[in-house]
Amino acid sequence: MELGLYTFADVSPMPGADAIDPHRRLRNLIEEIELADQIGLDVFGLGEHHRPDYAASAPVVALAAAAERTSRIKLTSAVTVLSSDDPVRVFQQFATLDLLSGGRAEIMAGRGSFIESFPLFGYNLEDYDELFAEKLDLLLALNESERVTWSGNHRAAINDRGVYPRPYRGKLPIWIAVGGTPQSVARAGALGLPLALAIIGGEPARFAPLFDLYREAARRSGQDPQKLATSINVHGFVAETTDKAADDFYGPQAEVMNRIGRERGWGPTNRAHFDQARSPRGALFVGDPETVAEKIVAQHKIFGNDRFLLQMAIGTMPHDKVMKAIELYGTKVAPIVRKETAAPAVAAQ
Repeated sequence: MELGLYTFADVSPMPGADAIDPHRRLRNLIEEIELADQIGLDVFGLGEHHRPDYAASAPVVALAAAAERTSRIKLTSAVTVLSSDDPVRVFQQFATLDLLSGGRAEIMAGRGSFIESFPLFGYNLEDYDELFAEKLDLLLALNESERVTWSGNHRAAINDRGVYPRPYRGKLPIWIAVGGTPQSVARAGALGLPLALAIIGGEPARFAPLFDLYREAARRSGQDPQKLATSINVHGFVAETTDKAADDFYGPQAEVMNRIGRERGWGPTNRAHFDQARSPRGALFVGDPETVAEKIVAQHKIFGNDRFLLQMAIGTMPHDKVMKAIELYGTKVAPIVRKETAAPAVAAQ
């Protein structure tokens, strides 16, 4: 199983002496990706947002900077808001990243968890699902062939045009990222695309039927489910002790969830909710290395996932604590997880 990290490059929503501004956050981000590469993590993802509380409106630019400071880690969006972007430019940008990194670029395409990009780029929210379906169709066509003929309802047609540059290995890995919508899960399976499922609340085991739906949709469309990769993307934090991990992570994570909750009508969270969520059956992966590793392994037994991505740099989490957490994740958590989830050796005949 691949292990990695993702972040949205959070910045401080209000100015102040301890505020993290976009310049500082992006410089810290490159250091985090570089460290993740050095300690052997497999993937680093950067989300796209167009809000004042995040610095990553152009993830591919930051990932390209990280490509020059790393040598082996895969670099992916998490996610690319494809509905409000131009698939041609998305493909060209990530193909360029793929060339710079020697074949380490991926696209994680999604409809987005926020809506700011739609009016910003002139799209109607009433076309939310149709935009994604149509633009995904074009992106897949671009990935499949150097020359493309395509037409749709929300973008000018393309008539036998070449799109360049081409990726380092010919094609880009394109994942579909979902937040739990069954229709999106089924679409990914029918198209034979790898699926990333975000689980940031509730009891993770309740999401397992979505992977069953994904694999069944793949089978019905003639895809081989055994060849389709899956990921779970979650929140969590690692420290030397479980108490320290919980105390360090609670404040920044709760501030973000409450801020978003006020926009969406969620009830406020509190420490009791947080402590319940970090219990063995909860959605948060918070604790010392052994605790976090045990929970990752337990979830793998439920989902059979091929990838696990952890979001630790949430809100105004201090950079030094994030760097220590990445170190523990790569040097302490990862070895346990890899040992426990490795495929058993085949006996000699």
